[in-house]
Amino acid sequence: MNFQKSACIEPMYSELPFLERFQAAKQDGFEFVEFWGWTDKDLDAVKAAAEKAEIGISGFNGDAELSLIDPSQKEAYLAFLRRSVEAAKKVGARSVTIHSNGLGDGGMVIDHYDELSDTVKLCTMFGTLKECAKIAEESDISMNLEPLNVTTDHVGNFLQTTRMAAEMTRLIGSPKLKVLYDAYHMQLNEGSLCDNIRAYGDQFGHIHVADAPGRHEPGTGEINYANVFACLEKTGYTGLIGFELMPKTSTAEAVKAIMKL
Repeated sequence: MNFQKSACIEPMYSELPFLERFQAAKQDGFEFVEFWGWTDKDLDAVKAAAEKAEIGISGFNGDAELSLIDPSQKEAYLAFLRRSVEAAKKVGARSVTIHSNGLGDGGMVIDHYDELSDTVKLCTMFGTLKECAKIAEESDISMNLEPLNVTTDHVGNFLQTTRMAAEMTRLIGSPKLKVLYDAYHMQLNEGSLCDNIRAYGDQFGHIHVADAPGRHEPGTGEINYANVFACLEKTGYTGLIGFELMPKTSTAEAVKAIMKL
C-alpha cells in the first residue's frame, strides 16, 4: 500500500525559510506537511504558502506548555485547545496533537508532577480527554494523543506506552480522538512494534516515523520499516505517515531514503 506522506517541516527542510518549505515538500513528493507549534507562526502566511504549493496540512501540536494530567490546569488546557482548533480551521489542518505533559523548548517536559500520584494523573487525563473528544467532534478537527519516549527526548513524561493511550481512546470511543503512534518513541520505550500495532492499530489516527537510535531517516537505525508498514497495512490503517525526523546529513538525503522505502 502506498500510504500518503506528511513531512514535518520543523526538523526537515530547516535549510530553507519556513514558508518556502511547503513548496519544497510538495516538489519532493509529500502530499502533506505538519509542524510543531502554531503560536509562533503567521497563520495567514502559512495558509497562503500551503495553498500556493497545493499541499495539505496534516496538523500541529495543540497543547503547548499545558498538561492533561494536572487537575489545576484542566480549564486552561481546554481553553488553549479550543484556540488550537480555531487555528487548525484557519489554516485548513486536519488535526491537532495532544500530550500528557506540557512541553517546553526542545520538547523538554516542563513538570514531572512527582507530587501527584499515578491515580490522580491517570484519572485527570481520562476526564480531560473526554472533554477533548467533545471539542473534536463539535469542530470536526481530529485529536491524536501521543505517548513519548522517556529514555532520550522527554524524560518525565507520564504517557509512555501504546497500551495506555489506546485503552483510553477505546474507552472514550470517539471517532475523532485517536492515538498518534510514533514508532521511534515506542521503539525506545517498549519495542515489539508489530505486536503493538496488531493489538492497538485500530486506535491509530496518525503515524510518526524516524529510525532509532538517532531519530534520523529510515535505514540509519535498527527499525525495519518495511515490516512496520506491512503490519500497518494488514491492520487496515489508511491514515497518513508523518516523517518527523532529524536528517542525518541533509534533507535531500533523508528524502531519498524515505522515497526509496
